[in-house]
Amino acid sequence: MFDQDDLEEIRASKAEWHEEEVAPVLERFGERKDTFTTDTGGQEVDRLYAPDDVADLDYQEDLGNPGEPPYTRGVYSTGYRGRLWTMRQYAGFSTPEDTNERYHYLLDEGQTGLSMAFDLPTQMGYDSDDPMAAGEVGKAGVAIDSLSDMETVFDGIPLDEVSTSMTINAPASVLLAMYIAVGDQQGVDRSELRGTIQNDLLKEYIARNTYIYPPEPSMRIITDIFEFCADETPKFNTISISGYHIREAGSTAAQELAFTLGNGIEYVETAIEAGLDVDDFAPQLSFFFNGHNNIFEEVAKFRAARRMWHDIVEERFDPDDPKSKQLKFHTQTAGSMLTAQQIENNVVRVAYQALAAVLGGTQSLHTNGKDEALALPTEESVRTALRTQQILAHESGAADTIDPLAGSYYVESLTDEVEEEAYEILNEVEERGGMLEAVEQQWVQRQIQDTAFDRQKEIEERERIIVGVNEFQIEDEEPEMDVEEVTQEDQQRQIDGLETVRAERDDEAVDAKLEALREAAQGDANLMPYIIEAVKVYATVGEICNVMRDEFGEYQPGGAV
Repeated sequence: MFDQDDLEEIRASKAEWHEEEVAPVLERFGERKDTFTTDTGGQEVDRLYAPDDVADLDYQEDLGNPGEPPYTRGVYSTGYRGRLWTMRQYAGFSTPEDTNERYHYLLDEGQTGLSMAFDLPTQMGYDSDDPMAAGEVGKAGVAIDSLSDMETVFDGIPLDEVSTSMTINAPASVLLAMYIAVGDQQGVDRSELRGTIQNDLLKEYIARNTYIYPPEPSMRIITDIFEFCADETPKFNTISISGYHIREAGSTAAQELAFTLGNGIEYVETAIEAGLDVDDFAPQLSFFFNGHNNIFEEVAKFRAARRMWHDIVEERFDPDDPKSKQLKFHTQTAGSMLTAQQIENNVVRVAYQALAAVLGGTQSLHTNGKDEALALPTEESVRTALRTQQILAHESGAADTIDPLAGSYYVESLTDEVEEEAYEILNEVEERGGMLEAVEQQWVQRQIQDTAFDRQKEIEERERIIVGVNEFQIEDEEPEMDVEEVTQEDQQRQIDGLETVRAERDDEAVDAKLEALREAAQGDANLMPYIIEAVKVYATVGEICNVMRDEFGEYQPGGAV
């Protein structure tokens, strides 16, 4: 791009510019801050970027054309010009009937993919009438107890015409089995089912804590899903390796990237050790990243993620299928950045976060509702969030060319810096024996906690401005309270439905299928066919998970310091 003489001339020009133009202004006025950094403070931002900052950039080796290795510029050759990203709105609350109504509303409003949220009891493998579920039924998402509930959620929604993402982890095998069973009822060929299950247990041990079983059996279940879906549901993404919750817990962008890819490495290695060929399952892996506030840092993160995953998979696992090296990802805007104060500001935050995701080449996007800092979003706020994506797609021009920030001296330099820091973190993970070992030692958790503590301290000391929170406040502000609520009547309605299912099903068939699952868990058979058979006779989430609790035990956090 530039020869050495050109670069020397550019450096000399920058030095002269600083001496003649910048220095007098600095002496007289100074700058707003002593140091400018990216949003999470990982990279210092220079005053000016020029060709000498990307002097080592090799276009073919470091970027490549879209759809070509190392996929820095995207995994598809036509970007959004051929097909826009899938627009999802995270939905699922209260009862299956309420969720079905919301799904139909969103599809009518132009949403192109469904995203399913589950309540906390379902996420933890408990039925709605379990004492552990008291007060939580339907609150963080929809309550799913049996196949009957899943039938209701997708009533009138042909599963061969939609893609469904399910945010479920420890009981992912059970909810996937229910989805497959509904497809079977509808007469949909399993090979036509499309969607994603999160199914990322390492992230649960790190950041969310909705785990059930210890790591070893959890990894077995995940690998069983990889193997089963490779044969039965080849269009379904078997895992969404999630940095989103790692970032929500307080990590930097580079930590989010490093720990997410580290988890991906662990899953691939485990599957290969179990006898799977990398090309049998790696094309069905997907990733899930956070869309945060700093547009340029986020774009750099997404671009670095694609390049890193390509290089990691190629060097470590040597696949034959190019798709095994392609990182495809879903993005959700940052829930932790939503504020209860001046909630209208959240519409603006979400729009910029969504813009970063699109400029970074996401395959799927969820935009948060403005009121999610208070409760589940209303239909109005969900519609506004969806319209944000539609305006971005059809009015902004951001989707008209591929990787539009490529070649920016700043963005290319920042992409390299984020990648370099992420590799440094990954190297330390490797020195500790890999992600599973680093998680069991609690080392990963401590890194994130330290970062979150520093960030909160910056906010409290007003070194980091959060508009409407520690600056530009409104006195005596009353937060908007037009929010969705889950009532005691809603919860009782769900429990009553569960009792009806139990009264009407064939208990002998349920007992037989659960016993077959138990025997499979005691051996080394793939568990998915047994779980599907159990859900088809209306065994409940809690009953199926309890069989595996009995056989696998429950995870107790701890480990070496």
